[in-house]
Amino acid sequence: MNVIPQALRKGSALGEDYVRGQHAHELYEYDLQSDQSLQRRAEWLDAAHRPRVDRNALVEVLTSYNATYNDDPAVRMSLKKLKDEQSLVVVGGQQSGLFTGSLLVVYKAATIVHAARMASQKLGREVVPVFWIAGEDHDWDEADHTYVLTSDLEVRRLRMESWHDGKSSVSQIAVPKEKWEEAVTELEHVLADSEFKTEILELLRHELAEALNLSEGFARLVGRLFGRYGLVLVDSADPALRKIERPMFKQLIERSDEFEQAYLTAAARIEEVGYEQQAQAVEGAANLFYIHEGQRLLLYKQDGKFMDRRGAVIFTKEELLDLLDRCPERFSNNVLTRPLMQDYLFPVLQAVLGLGEIAYWAGTKDGFEVAGMQMPILLPRMSFTLLDSVTKKHMQQYSLTFEDVMERFESRKETWLAEQDKLGMDEMFEQVKAEFERLYAPLIGRLGELQPGLSSLGEKNQAKIVDQIAFLQTKTKQTIARQNEAELRRWDRMYKTLFPLDRPQERVYTVFYVLNRYGLDWIDTLMSVEPDLTGGHRIIEV
Repeated sequence: MNVIPQALRKGSALGEDYVRGQHAHELYEYDLQSDQSLQRRAEWLDAAHRPRVDRNALVEVLTSYNATYNDDPAVRMSLKKLKDEQSLVVVGGQQSGLFTGSLLVVYKAATIVHAARMASQKLGREVVPVFWIAGEDHDWDEADHTYVLTSDLEVRRLRMESWHDGKSSVSQIAVPKEKWEEAVTELEHVLADSEFKTEILELLRHELAEALNLSEGFARLVGRLFGRYGLVLVDSADPALRKIERPMFKQLIERSDEFEQAYLTAAARIEEVGYEQQAQAVEGAANLFYIHEGQRLLLYKQDGKFMDRRGAVIFTKEELLDLLDRCPERFSNNVLTRPLMQDYLFPVLQAVLGLGEIAYWAGTKDGFEVAGMQMPILLPRMSFTLLDSVTKKHMQQYSLTFEDVMERFESRKETWLAEQDKLGMDEMFEQVKAEFERLYAPLIGRLGELQPGLSSLGEKNQAKIVDQIAFLQTKTKQTIARQNEAELRRWDRMYKTLFPLDRPQERVYTVFYVLNRYGLDWIDTLMSVEPDLTGGHRIIEV
């Protein structure tokens, strides 16, 4: 297996700059480039005054959850380690996705495991890998689909059709067994036949048959893939978790004005140094959601009250605090308060994020300070493109580099196709059009002398004739394309393999498309790749 460093299309400008060490002290707490950051963060986490949840209560919640969805001996060992107050955590997460969503989820999980192991070796203490499933998110349209490349070169979208209002948390939307079976059956139809296909489908049917919602299905599959590496799972929508989160939610409500100002201050600082906000801080926002009749409603502050935009719920601060005490499961974080809650629950040494996530975390620094906490070290997830032997062969055949495919694919393809015009037909058509226009121009001039209206008629006549020549020219090009159809399919296969839907491969295809080609052991192959935690992108030749 060959692994090659390779630049990829840029993501977030702020995320890129953080990885390079720019604005690290201005907008973030720790400098990724500094060798001292790891030790400094560990020392801060050891401080007695740090706000934190009861460790035993947390492990009890995690033990119950993982026993149901991720019951691997290595996970049980990780949970045992987490009981020790000296142990730390590397955490990263993602919203639930159908069949785990895109490959970047798998790469993020791999990064978390590697980062925890490496940090443990450097610090000489236990560091536990944790995957945070953002089950409280309510954007079903982001979670309900994934993609595979079919044998006829279609980037096929597999989607679990909605049967609900789309405003409930993903973890609260029940998925009937027949919906899971429909999704797996559709995947079965579009996956190419392979020696691993039967095993892949059996795994999916076995795990998903028992999943009550999309988050449970996600957890079961991530557990099957990474449980043996000790990766602990947590669902942010777990009702048991809400009970131990009460103190942090209480602080977010009682000091709502302070947190609001903190987020607005951070937003202004981000814009002052030339970046756009990734997570918009809004005046009057409470930065919390309230679950009302199954719907997740974002709260705002007005005239001393907490309410949603439509006024479906209106609470005084005292009423909201009373509800928190009695019904903590009705509360949910937004994008700016979730990092704080994560840090309250876990002793987060490093948070593994994508570049876009790193950018929006810049807006949380002041919020951490208001809560008496510090933003953790932000670690960019590993990033890969898988290059199979057939695609590599075709790239070599047409003298294409990865940059060619990424930046100038269409122009290279058009140039190649033009070279297949062995009779020079396209050039001849261009010459005919030019010669016709040259010969016709004097005629149009004379017509104008004869009668002004005839000149306009002559121009229209000329345009029609040129259009007819161009029409035949297009048909000729299409004929040449049909004669080279097999090779054009190779061109299409290259691009759709590496940049499906004009996006990096890792943001589109599900891991089960890959596992169908290379087998379940491919996860071990991925984990054997030397980790790179600097934010670079790499090609893996498979």
